[in-house]
Amino acid sequence: MNKIYIVAEIGCNHNGDFKLAKRMVDEAKKAGVDAVKFQTFKADQLISKIAPKAEYQIKVTGNEESQLEMTRKLELPYEEFIKLEEYAKSLGLDVFSTAFDFDSVDFLASRNQKMWKIPSGELLNLPYLEKIARLPIEGKEIVISTGMATVEEIQLALNVLNKNGMQPSDITILHCNTEYPTPFEDVNLNSIEGFKEVFSEYKIGFSDHSPGYFAGIASVPYGITFIEKHFTLDKNFEGPDHKASVTPEGVNVTSVKVFVSIEIALGSRDKLVT
Repeated sequence: MNKIYIVAEIGCNHNGDFKLAKRMVDEAKKAGVDAVKFQTFKADQLISKIAPKAEYQIKVTGNEESQLEMTRKLELPYEEFIKLEEYAKSLGLDVFSTAFDFDSVDFLASRNQKMWKIPSGELLNLPYLEKIARLPIEGKEIVISTGMATVEEIQLALNVLNKNGMQPSDITILHCNTEYPTPFEDVNLNSIEGFKEVFSEYKIGFSDHSPGYFAGIASVPYGITFIEKHFTLDKNFEGPDHKASVTPEGVNVTSVKVFVSIEIALGSRDKLVT
C-alpha cells in the first residue's frame, strides 16, 4: 500500500496574521504531516463587490460585512508567503498554495511550485486549468478537488489538463464535499470506490471537511494516496473556516498515531499465519 501524503490545509486560517501563520507551520510540523498548504489570492480580483457570503460563512462570521470585505482580511501578502515557504522548507515540510487568480498563478510559478491544487470552485475555469497545465515546471503535479462537480464535469476538467500536457500519473483526484463542515451523512466515502473504477489511471485522495478526524481515518482502507484537512489553532477564532478545521491534537491523531497503524494493519489479501 502506498504511503498516504498528508496535508495540513492552513488555507486562510491564519486570518492574515504572519505570526499566527508561522505558529501554525510549527504545530503542523509537530503533528507529523508531510506538507502545509496555503491559499494565495487578491480579493479584489476574485470577488464581486455584490457577492453574498456562503451560508456556512454567515453562520460563523455574521452578515454585517460583504464576502469581499471578509476576504480582504484573509489575504497573505506575497512577501510573507515567501518567508513562510522558506521557513516550512527549513523544517523539512513540503509547502504549496492554491492560486485563485492569474496573478497568483504567476507568482507561485515564479517560486517553482511543484504541487498545484485546483479548488472545487475553479474546476470548470478552463483558462485557469490551461494556464496551470502549461506551466513549464519540471516534476509538476496537479491535485483537483471535486466538491461541486459531477463525474462528467470532472472528466471535462481532466481532458483539458491532459490536452495541455499533463499525464494521468501526475494528477490526483480528491473526493470531497464543499459544505463546511460536511455532515457525516453527506461524506459519502463509498464514492471513492466509484472514482477508482471510473478514473483508474489517476491517483485518488480525500479532502475532508467533516467534523473531527473520523472520516479521514475511515478513508484509509479505500486506498487513497492523499488527504488534506483544514487546520486551525483554535476553532473559535474569527474567520469562515475554523469551525470545519481540526486543532493540532486532531491532526496529530489523524496523521501519526492512526494512519500509519491502519496502513500497517491492512496488510495483504493473503491469509497469513504468524
